[in-house]
Amino acid sequence: MNKQLPRAWIMFRSGNRLNLLDPAPNAWTETDLATGLSRTYRWGGHSCWDLPLSVAQHSLTVLAIRQQLTPSPLSPGEALRELLHDATEALIGGFDPITPLKPHLGEGYAEINRRLQAAVNLRYDLPPWTVAIHRQHKHADRLAAASEALHVVGWRKPALRRDLGITLKPLDEDPLNVPAGMAPWEPWPAHLAAERFEETLRGLIRARQEISPSPGHIDYDQVEAAE
Repeated sequence: MNKQLPRAWIMFRSGNRLNLLDPAPNAWTETDLATGLSRTYRWGGHSCWDLPLSVAQHSLTVLAIRQQLTPSPLSPGEALRELLHDATEALIGGFDPITPLKPHLGEGYAEINRRLQAAVNLRYDLPPWTVAIHRQHKHADRLAAASEALHVVGWRKPALRRDLGITLKPLDEDPLNVPAGMAPWEPWPAHLAAERFEETLRGLIRARQEISPSPGHIDYDQVEAAE
């Protein structure tokens, strides 16, 4: 008798299911991804505000920083790559491990994350990183983290270097358009973070198609609607 393997499926808001061990690029909708990232929290969910900071808002922040620091505008494909740099954290079940924990998660976690990243790359036809561009991305990501540590979590500047090893100077101004009635750097409610993330994601997908239509591109959301 064959021993049944443990369940490795996640069901999304849309009702779609993703097999974590064999992830298919058509297993989620843009709304599923935006919802998942808006409910996945940075910094272990800790915040000096009423709400935690979502990975969706963080992803938008990294994209905004990259756009500000880049001499020439990012192409839609490059912007998508920035926006989706943490997409696997929603697909793996809303898990953004804090940095000290990552070395202890083991090869099993790393392998699942690699498979999910491959599915994301295929789904959105993301351009591969070059060494130089990935370095620029990591600078923006770390600058976002330094700013979040100060403005969102509440670390004091001397402790950023001493305790967290952060050497970058945090930004003073929030690079995102601050929603009405909210303060700069304040974490957004999940529904707002999801809405803004999905709007940006869909806008970049449309922009890339308008610039360079790809006969091989598949709009998985449209395929699902037709079915």
